[in-house]
Amino acid sequence: MPVVIGEFGRPPDMPAEVSPALTTPMYWFYEMAHASLNPARAMSDATKLAFKNPLNPWSHTEFGKSIAAACEVFERTTRRYGKPEWGLDDTEVNGMRVPIEIHNVWEKPFCRLLYFERKLERPLRHPQPRLLIVAPMSGHYATLLRGTVEAFLPTHEVYITDWADARMVPMAAGRFDLDDYVDYVIEMLQTLGGNVHVMAVCQPSVPVLTAVSVMEANEDPFVPLSMTLMGGPIDTRRSPTAVNNLAAEKGIDWFRNHVITKVPFPHPGFMRDVYPGFLQLNGFISMNLDRHMDAHRNLFNHLVQGDGDLADKHREFYDEYLAVMDLTAEFYLQTVDLVFVKHALPKGEMTHRGKLVEPSKVKRVALMTVEGENDDISGLGQTEATHGLCSSIPDNRRVHYVQKGVGHYGVFNGSRFRSEIVPRICDFHASSTSDTSARAAE
Repeated sequence: MPVVIGEFGRPPDMPAEVSPALTTPMYWFYEMAHASLNPARAMSDATKLAFKNPLNPWSHTEFGKSIAAACEVFERTTRRYGKPEWGLDDTEVNGMRVPIEIHNVWEKPFCRLLYFERKLERPLRHPQPRLLIVAPMSGHYATLLRGTVEAFLPTHEVYITDWADARMVPMAAGRFDLDDYVDYVIEMLQTLGGNVHVMAVCQPSVPVLTAVSVMEANEDPFVPLSMTLMGGPIDTRRSPTAVNNLAAEKGIDWFRNHVITKVPFPHPGFMRDVYPGFLQLNGFISMNLDRHMDAHRNLFNHLVQGDGDLADKHREFYDEYLAVMDLTAEFYLQTVDLVFVKHALPKGEMTHRGKLVEPSKVKRVALMTVEGENDDISGLGQTEATHGLCSSIPDNRRVHYVQKGVGHYGVFNGSRFRSEIVPRICDFHASSTSDTSARAAE
């Protein structure tokens, strides 16, 4: 089964004997199969509790521990994982720990804008930059960027897009395609009222660049101070990866026929056309099946051996990794077609609401692009191509950085991201703000 074209890798090919017509009831069969395992999961949970009870003499034997471990592995590999919690309760600002409260400051049917308010005892002497992080809408929830948010909380007022699971949005809310995505980004920037930096992580690089281009063409006063694009597929003709090649090889009709299905009852989005999360998850796992099998085998061994720390690390990772969301069919197909098949933006053929998108009109917004040396999803040069498109931005207000030794995830998470990429982005934001202030003073 295929996975989303984007930051999470190459879909395995669908067997030729699978008919496209089977995608229509596919979601319904999946729901029935999942429901049929409910009794087995309940029995597994009860058995695990029985064999973990210290009053049960078997719980102290290797046999009993093995039974309890096997039950937990079974339950975890057959459950549906819900949306993870953010788990960001506090941060450090100027050497002091301060609590965090998450607020919803803007909302539409397919997205909420979250604000991570730092409950400071007294206002800062020098206000810190405001940062809008546009999370990918490509299978996982925005919580995948938990580490990204955490890294910027000490130095920024952080906002992030929290995209909705399409199966939870009723049909009455209407469609959601790439044009709507761009409109959402523009409305969020206008709601924040300017004086904000925007950062797009992978997939949203294209709609964020489009949104900023549209705002500049309309002389919108609320354009962001700067735009940071990280590992984004701006021009997938450069250093094409297996992900890019698959889209070019299959064409949009293949994706429409093989991965689009309807949301079944009783979900709120009943009868909405979607690219379902379970298909994406199948693709995520099949890409590295041996590694995932080893990880669950190791979980079993850690549980038997009583190694709680390693078992907790496994649970923490897979609680996030296995939580997936549906995408609207129109958004998914339009993105694949325009970004990966037609290369509309770098060719100068991208449109928004029927009007040509012109990145060359971007003048007031500073630009930074970040790439990973070993990125096998968005190849080297794909994000850097933005600089050629935004030809009107002065050279002293643009930065390109390649992080050595990291792949795609290392561009926005991990130790090198925190120690090497974040400080550079902070410096870029500081210089962008000072440049804008100097221009305003003039």
